[in-house]
Amino acid sequence: MSMNVIQSAPPWIRSRRFDLSFVAVPVALAAVSGAIVLARPDLFLLVLALDIWLLGFHHVVATYSRLGADRDSVREHLGLITRLPIAVLVAVLAVGLGVGFWALTMVYLYWQWFHYTRQSWGIARVYERKSGGPLPENPRLFAAAFYLLPLWGILHRSHQSPDEFLRVEVKTIPVPSWLVTIVGASAILAMLGVAAARLIAWRNGTLPVMHTVFFASHLVIFAAGYLLIGEIDHGWLVINVWHNAQYLAFVWHFNNRHAAEASTPTFIQQMSSGDRVVLYFALSIAASTVIYLTLQLTLALIVAPIIVYQTINFHHYIVDSRIWKVRQKPLQATLGLPS
Repeated sequence: MSMNVIQSAPPWIRSRRFDLSFVAVPVALAAVSGAIVLARPDLFLLVLALDIWLLGFHHVVATYSRLGADRDSVREHLGLITRLPIAVLVAVLAVGLGVGFWALTMVYLYWQWFHYTRQSWGIARVYERKSGGPLPENPRLFAAAFYLLPLWGILHRSHQSPDEFLRVEVKTIPVPSWLVTIVGASAILAMLGVAAARLIAWRNGTLPVMHTVFFASHLVIFAAGYLLIGEIDHGWLVINVWHNAQYLAFVWHFNNRHAAEASTPTFIQQMSSGDRVVLYFALSIAASTVIYLTLQLTLALIVAPIIVYQTINFHHYIVDSRIWKVRQKPLQATLGLPS
């Protein structure tokens, strides 16, 4: 059996340099953020503010840049741009004013967990397609290992039953300890099954390298964010930083490839093209800062800030679930994925 290099030419989403950075940098940023707030809990609000300003605002605006990248995108997603925000705002107002702000925080706690998990799954699917062959293990076993750890994490948080989440009152779904234990044991067994299959593939020289590396980063982040870090806000910060940084890099990559396809690139596509990475992110941060400050100074005068922010959050969760489906043929073509 060969014990040498796993694959002579591992398939990349973009390139060796980009892909290694795509996996490593978000993990590193998340680890540094977590280490800071664990060592100095009094710095949590500062680190949170930096996360929201440099990554969070930009993350949401990046979603809308995808919707309005060109005329075809606007035409295709017109309902998501016009009708959906109104519907989400009405729903958020109804829940916030009719039930209580704690209900919005509760919805956010569970929806963001699902959103983060699904984004990670989508990227894993991209790497799976790039690997050019079937996974070493049964697809259902891999899906179980991928989803059961995050499920274990959110059940664990629910069982903890914190009184606050991000300094706002929250209530969680009642979860008994035995359910947390069963799901945790199932997650461990599934991960061991995948690990065994990957070890055999490595020995045979057929391991999908980047898929495995990304999967490992997924497990590490969700374990740290939901299981290893006891304080819910600190754990959330770790996974939020990872999620935001990862998303920004992926959207830049998509816009960059989309710009190469356009006969007359739009401003967003021009900023995403070539080697304008620094300029792209600088302009994106500046634009997102202006947009959010404007919202805060206008809409927040009419309704509570939590209504504004959760409307934006929930709207972009729905939009992301619609525009980033890997099975869509146009998305596959832009990302260079086999159909």
